Amino acid sequence: MDFDLGAAGFCAVILAGGTAARMGGVDKASVEHAGRSLLAHAIDALIDADEVVVVGKQVPTERPVTFVREDPPQGGPVAGLLAGVDMLLRRPRTVGVLAVDMPHVTAATFRRLREGAAGRDGAFLVDASAGRRQLAGVLDAGRLAEVSPGLEQRHGMPMHRLLDPLSLIDVAAVGREAVDVDTWADLRDLRDG
Repeated sequence: MDFDLGAAGFCAVILAGGTAARMGGVDKASVEHAGRSLLAHAIDALIDADEVVVVGKQVPTERPVTFVREDPPQGGPVAGLLAGVDMLLRRPRTVGVLAVDMPHVTAATFRRLREGAAGRDGAFLVDASAGRRQLAGVLDAGRLAEVSPGLEQRHGMPMHRLLDPLSLIDVAAVGREAVDVDTWADLRDLRDG
């Protein structure tokens, strides 16, 4: 049975299935910041997406999303991203990817990323102070399909290896967009900031 709902301009994948080892293995997507879960913040950042897939534990959400787990679980960001893309019902021109632990990324961030990616294979948010590429970006869906490895190579594959063949542009983070929550101290700093 074909469930393809047709073409879409922009669809997105939220990566929420990590181990959160530095936070004692907590379900990071359910951690609260400013009275809402990190997952709720991530879903809000992708309000412009025609469809959103969350790679992680299924939980209630305010907006409809699809949940999936990579197989085998905890295969890393490449396995998660590609499992999410494989689950999309639509055929997007552009795929967004966002780590669930970046609560200051907004819809405006993704609009800047999509504008920045014009004429390229994609764009990723970069921490302006450290120059480090964040797990917040957009990719041309066709080019992503061309460079995607088979199922057996996805597990544990570093994200840079997937992205190296692509023509990407870095988009500097504005304000606290690049802040992520890797530890309980990071969460405390978010609340104090």
